[in-house]
Amino acid sequence: MQDLWRLSAAEMASLIRSKKVSAKDAATAALARLDAVNPMINAVVDHRPEDVLAQASAIDAAIGRGEDPGPLGGVPVTVKVNIDQQGFATTNGLKLQRNAIAKSNSPVIDNLRKSGAVILGRTNCPAFSYRWFTTNLVHGDTKNPRDPSITPGGSSGGAGAAVAAGIGHIAHGTDIAGSIRYPAYACGVHGLRPTMGRIAAFNAALPERPIGPQISAVSGPLARTISDIRIALAAMSAKDYRDPWWVPAPLQGPAMPKRVAMCLNPDGLDPVPEVKAAVADAGKRLERAGWTVEEIADTPPLREPADLQTKLWLGDGYEAQLEAAEREGDPGALACLRGNRAKVHPFDLSKALTRRATLTREWLAFFENYAVLLMPVSGELPFPDQLDRKDEASFARVWHAQLPQIAIPFMGLPGLTVSTGLVGRVPVGVQLVSGRYREDLCLAAGEAVEAGGTPSAAIDPAG
Repeated sequence: MQDLWRLSAAEMASLIRSKKVSAKDAATAALARLDAVNPMINAVVDHRPEDVLAQASAIDAAIGRGEDPGPLGGVPVTVKVNIDQQGFATTNGLKLQRNAIAKSNSPVIDNLRKSGAVILGRTNCPAFSYRWFTTNLVHGDTKNPRDPSITPGGSSGGAGAAVAAGIGHIAHGTDIAGSIRYPAYACGVHGLRPTMGRIAAFNAALPERPIGPQISAVSGPLARTISDIRIALAAMSAKDYRDPWWVPAPLQGPAMPKRVAMCLNPDGLDPVPEVKAAVADAGKRLERAGWTVEEIADTPPLREPADLQTKLWLGDGYEAQLEAAEREGDPGALACLRGNRAKVHPFDLSKALTRRATLTREWLAFFENYAVLLMPVSGELPFPDQLDRKDEASFARVWHAQLPQIAIPFMGLPGLTVSTGLVGRVPVGVQLVSGRYREDLCLAAGEAVEAGGTPSAAIDPAG
């Protein structure tokens, strides 16, 4: 069978379970694809072929003994270089952490392995995972496989580029302000930032900033099909005692009427026409699939939550973050911190948390009436690469356009990017948001949007 790397994770798992393809065949095909295209895009920055094949052989042996290999049995997946994988450096895109070798796995790795996944390699991110662009001084630049002149997104830019180029069937990413949803958007795949507490995460290799209910990077999947996002979410969300904020919420919630609120211009975003057209088209796809779509003039507040999320993210420990960025010397990280100083410093945690409670109540009330909100991922099509470092006006332009991504995590809500097509060869997509722990509603609506268009498929990198 040719081009195994083109298959969805669900198709691959089914072939391996039925012994039509071995896990070793799948791993060998994935490694060959990585060798063929990764030099052009630099999505995977660390991998060990012998370890990949050993993982696959263990899956084949389990199947040979009549054991259940798991829902991702034998499926090659990638993981972001900012989570612990035993024996690998948890660099987070930093020279400062190139020797931070993990002695144990993050719960994300362990839960993927328990589901039968084969960890293929580790994907690139910007320094400190700060930006919507992916470059750093230790691993270099990641290129968008659809168009190298545009950003692959960030901070999970390596994850988005890998899965778009067929390096693995599912990619792990983390998202604090769009770092899963934006790479999915920029690379023309799908990506889910789950509700905070849905997926257990913990890194022992690094000196931790306090992580908990105030602010943290939430792990989630990127994939070429919504079905694969669903499978990956189930695998990654298993219990792990090491994360005290993990919540045992069911993956399927109570039934709700299939009612969608569609907003083309949330909170003064003023999207470009191509973005508005993508949202309107997704609304029509949902209507054809039997959903009731109501266009609304505006959403509950986004701008204030986005400002407060930025404060929680960058304002808490700002001086220590700036000192670390200065030691690293990464221009992008320094631009991010210095460009936001007036917004985030000084920082009042109590005020931010008080406002979060009020704003979250307003958003939860909204989702009493609607199953899902449909709105832009970004106010623009994917940016020219490194736009945020061009000048002050470009920096401000980038942060304004990303309003819908930054705001949603402040309330702890799930957000799903669904790729809807291309403008030329530049991807475009939409964002679906729902109430806390209602990823199932996002996915149900996402499947309807996906089914109404051309499915995302693995591509050869563009020159």
